[in-house]
Amino acid sequence: MAAPSYTDLPPTLSSPPPPVPNVVVSFPAPHILLVTLNRPKQLNAIPRPQHFALEGLWEWYDEEPSLRCAVITGTGRAFCAGQDLKEWNENNKAASSSPSNTNTTPRDTSSSRMPAGGFGGLSNRGGKKPVIAAVNGVCFGGGMEMAINCDMVIATEKATFGLPEVTIGVIALAGALPRLVRSVGRQRASEMALSGKNYSAAEMLSWGLVNEVTKDGEDVIAAALKWATKIAGNSPDAVIVSREGLKLGWESVGPQQGTDLIMKGWYARIEKGENFVEGVKSFNERRKPAWKDSKL
Repeated sequence: MAAPSYTDLPPTLSSPPPPVPNVVVSFPAPHILLVTLNRPKQLNAIPRPQHFALEGLWEWYDEEPSLRCAVITGTGRAFCAGQDLKEWNENNKAASSSPSNTNTTPRDTSSSRMPAGGFGGLSNRGGKKPVIAAVNGVCFGGGMEMAINCDMVIATEKATFGLPEVTIGVIALAGALPRLVRSVGRQRASEMALSGKNYSAAEMLSWGLVNEVTKDGEDVIAAALKWATKIAGNSPDAVIVSREGLKLGWESVGPQQGTDLIMKGWYARIEKGENFVEGVKSFNERRKPAWKDSKL
């Protein structure tokens, strides 16, 4: 297993990021975290321990005051090909050969295979701050489940998407199925989940699962960082609370109830805060706002 890699830790961090094997953690611009999956020979497939380590990284990101937006991408020709099936097969063989194993012994459950945040700590993540997927290539299975739950998805035109689980006798069990129905409707979700078909970035753009497709030769990470920089340039408090409002809709809370929850909860917490005052003041003074790190 490759050692974790950190590059150029900014002095603004209140604590260093937790170690994550096979991942490069970097900080390419102020207030921005870049997470790069780094198992190119395995198409960035994620082994079991890495899911829990990644969840710890996302939790650290949410609690690090100086960070406002994150980007996740992959090394080589894949974003993430999903679960490490070689590891999965070896674990199943070990379980089958165990003396305690019988025909009535239940198989390993998803709860023991995955943290609460799901695949890569991301496919079921609620979280506080936005994460953008920069899909640089193959995005299958669990990789697709992570992308579906990201706040934005930027993809190279050569990227390929799919949920091929049914073709090997398993299912997408990390949160994608109900989210996919909400995003693209039952018929399109059924097409993807039941056929195991692969899709182009252009098709996913037309379905609304991808925000932007970069042309061949253009840097998909740079495109994602451009969006991250735009988000990080806004009030960090307003971004966090706006995202909470979006999550309520994502979780099928009605518009009136969702608005009421935001008004009585998160909005009340920021209304008299430094960034709220600064935003209104800078607008009236016709200058660029000087945001403070969020205390939410």
